[in-house]
Amino acid sequence: METLEDEGHKREYLVLEFDEGTKIYVPATKIELVQKYIGGSDHRPRLDKIGSKYWEVRKKRAENAIADVASDLLHMQALRNAKEGIAYPADTEWQREFEESFIYEETPDQLEVIKDIKCDMESKMPMDRLICGDVGYGKTELAMRAAFKAVMFGKQVAVLVPTTILAQQHFVTFSERMADYPVKIGVLSRFKTRGEQKETLEKTAAGSIDILIGTHRLLQKDVYFKDLGLVIIDEEQRFGVEHKERLKKLRQMVDVLTLTATPIPRTLHMSLMGIKDISSLNTPPLSRQAVHTKIIRFDPECIRQAIRLELNRDGQVYFVHNRVYNIERIARTLSGIVPEARIMTVHGQMDEKLMEQRMREFVEGRADILVSTTIIESGLDIPNVNTIFINCADTFGLADLHQLRGRVGRYKHRAYAYIILPIDRPITPEAEKRVKAIEEFAELGAGFRIAMRDLEIRGAGNILGTEQHGHIAAVGYEMYCRLLELAVKKARHEPISEPMDVSIDLNLESFIPNNYIREDALKMDIYRRLNRSVTFEEVRSIADEITDRFGNLPRPVKNLLSESELRIIAQQSKIRSLVQVDGVLIIQVADLKKAEISLYKVKKHIRVINEDTLHLRLPGKGMPPEDLLEFLKKTIKI
Repeated sequence: METLEDEGHKREYLVLEFDEGTKIYVPATKIELVQKYIGGSDHRPRLDKIGSKYWEVRKKRAENAIADVASDLLHMQALRNAKEGIAYPADTEWQREFEESFIYEETPDQLEVIKDIKCDMESKMPMDRLICGDVGYGKTELAMRAAFKAVMFGKQVAVLVPTTILAQQHFVTFSERMADYPVKIGVLSRFKTRGEQKETLEKTAAGSIDILIGTHRLLQKDVYFKDLGLVIIDEEQRFGVEHKERLKKLRQMVDVLTLTATPIPRTLHMSLMGIKDISSLNTPPLSRQAVHTKIIRFDPECIRQAIRLELNRDGQVYFVHNRVYNIERIARTLSGIVPEARIMTVHGQMDEKLMEQRMREFVEGRADILVSTTIIESGLDIPNVNTIFINCADTFGLADLHQLRGRVGRYKHRAYAYIILPIDRPITPEAEKRVKAIEEFAELGAGFRIAMRDLEIRGAGNILGTEQHGHIAAVGYEMYCRLLELAVKKARHEPISEPMDVSIDLNLESFIPNNYIREDALKMDIYRRLNRSVTFEEVRSIADEITDRFGNLPRPVKNLLSESELRIIAQQSKIRSLVQVDGVLIIQVADLKKAEISLYKVKKHIRVINEDTLHLRLPGKGMPPEDLLEFLKKTIKI
């Protein structure tokens, strides 16, 4: 941001630098035209030359791809609307009893989301709802309530999860939660023998299994349900293209509930309004504490102290090391650091039976430390594990670090996450930024703030398809969302209306001085919010906030706020621009009749130059800026 003098008045500008060092100065009051580039990669984007066509080409390519996405989403919605789904009855007595037996107090978000789910299930249109919430925010409980409702109406439920370990975990969780009710639960995964799988398939086809939990194995052609009513999908983005095509077909026939811990940003949510049902869980459970996060080098003494701290309170430890070739060596190193600890290793390449046995033993408390690859990342929930070490953390993405950290601290105990950096090699600046971000965003719900860095791109790709990542990188995330919103409106033949861009150039100083607010990022945020305001209440709320944070408003800031109110009046009066030249105000209008009605108070001082230009003679000479602004706000009446 730079403050420059223009005809004797100071104004603030955002300086944009293009290729070859060319600079453009954007007035702070037009900052809304500039968006922060978020492309989902650590690489800096290549700058364009002023006047080159590269940007338009990239934007056009993205627009075409986005139009296909919008069309596909609307087509899916039309197919669902055309088919009559299952209209479930209102809750039974057992349903109420089941929900009341939940041992924790629901968060307001959970209550709101379960209401949305039941509303979907009780309507005739097939449900297709996405539940998005940070790790440990209670998505599984909502899924179990939906499954229970389906079973109470005699329907079967398929629960689809990305990993074998998670299938087993869900099987245990569902079985324990529904133990007091006549609900038959089965699990289908590679942990089971062929004979066991065959028996489960036969029972499912006969209708004697109510809820079947499994990996993508559930999507194979030999899996038949007698009366499938609901499909619950955990982390759909982790399934392959072929599986997603099968899920697409399922969406037309039965109710589908999708769960994800990857935050869906509000901008994307708004762009998809009306064609994708999305519910968010933003409030942490009452008993949950933030995970204490610390960045360390591989220091045996520090690791020893942290492990002993956990073992002394009868807890267990995860040690994540994502390299199978030397995972056993890491386990031996840990054994040397804490010889009294019982250590066990698991990874995706080991025999399924052995993996299941070890996981079961760890859950039962027969080991103190589980040395594992990232197979524990998805949904594994062991209440007794409240310390996690993530080794060689510089090799992980921000989203992965966040998900792994979410494996601990899911209950009352204070949890600890140690982000271990290597001692034998330097880490890249990008990796350093990632680990700093995970330490900085240690508080609850951090996923939604981390999102603006790394997860938003992942979230967009999850909903719209990973092939969209390239287009997001090409035009930036905010522009992508804007293009998507326009594409959805076009596909639905809705009118596209954007607030009129009003240009105001009065002979006064309206900006945020550096001696009032120093940080450019804060100033840009205030300029942007003022420019987006559509009511006086919004402007006054911003004024109250900055007065509270930074003290009494200096005259240039007061002028800026009054100018924002004047812009709102001008927009509603169909006035495009207000430019002061000496004692005359030149008014450019979009609708002459509406503008004349708005300016009826000063009709005798107005000259109509042509159908879109008016001249207003200003009263008096040397009118103080604040008086001029008040005069104009009172003169231009809607």
